[in-house]
Parts: sequence; structure tokens; C-alpha cells
Amino acid sequence: MKVALSLFAASALAGCATTPAATNPQDAFFTALSARCGKAYAGKLASDQEADADMRGKAMVMHIRHCTNDRIEIPFHIDGLGPNGGWDRSRTWIVSRTAAGLRLKHDHRHADGTPDAVTLYGGDTADAGTATRQTFPVDAESIAMFTATGRSVSNTNIWSVETTPAGFTYGLNREGRHFRVAFDYAKPVPPPPAPWGW
Repeated sequence: MKVALSLFAASALAGCATTPAATNPQDAFFTALSARCGKAYAGKLASDQEADADMRGKAMVMHIRHCTNDRIEIPFHIDGLGPNGGWDRSRTWIVSRTAAGLRLKHDHRHADGTPDAVTLYGGDTADAGTATRQTFPVDAESIAMFTATGRSVSNTNIWSVETTPAGFTYGLNREGRHFRVAFDYAKPVPPPPAPWGW
């Protein structure tokens, strides 16, 4: 009997030793995105609403440009929408850690590097999400900015960011509005120039 109990205890301990510790989904998400730091990928518009007709068929690049333990900066470049029909380099997505979870902000700048009137809007995660997908409901600061600038239609925005082995997807959803761009990790491209003002 003692031998049987000893064997049971040993096997139970061995099982504990080989069971991986639970991973925080947000840490796993942040780590997966950071692992691609410095790389850039080609992408395209993946939604089909008239509001985004000017982006349809345009070349797009996302660049995981700069990463620290608490912040990831991801410029989003669109060909054909910039000055003289060149590249629009006005947008940078910023994913950062907070005491409560993750935060997404949008840095928008003009070609001369000055901030747009509507910039640094976004939101914080409201739940743990998954290791591949995080969602960011609009925050109070952004609602105040949208309201003050006549964009209260955006006061119910929910943004999403996904990173899977196949690629990266950014999305925006609210009633009647669905925007999505997707980037293929199998299609790396040379890093583009810095976004405007950086």
C-alpha cells in the first residue's frame, strides 16, 4: 500500500511539473506582436463599405517599428492617399500596457509632422481577450474629443487588433460601421520610411 501511495504521489508531482503555467492572454498577445518588432508587411482593405472607397485597391503596409516592454508602435501606410498621390504616412497605432490591461491609441499627424486635431484617441481592454485578439472599447477621453469635434458618431467605437501565425488584422466596429485591414505575415516587405513627425 505504501509503495502504491508513493508511486501515486510521484506521478502526481511529475504531472504538476510538466503542466505549463496558465498564461495571461494579454501578455501572450503583447509578446507575439513584439516578437515581430522591426518587420513590415503588405496588406489590403478587407472590408467593403462605401465610406472606405478611397482605400479600395490601394497598397498598404504596417510596420512594427518600435517596441519596449510596455509599448509597441505600429505605423500604417497607405499608397495613393498622401500629398500628390503619394504615400499617406499619417497613422500610427500604439499598443501599450496599463495597470489594468492593454490600451490602443491612434496617433494622427499631418505631412509636416504636426498633430491632427483628432489624435491619440482609442480605448482600453475591458476583458482579458485572447492570445490572438484584443478589443478596445472607446474611452471617455476619446468620447469627449469626438463630441467636441463633431464626430459623436464615433462615441461607440470598438477597435480590435489580431495577431495570428498567419497575419495581423486591425478593425473598427460600431453600429453601421465595419472597417478592417489585413496584413499577411507571409508577405514581408522592406521597412518603409518613418511616419510623419516621428
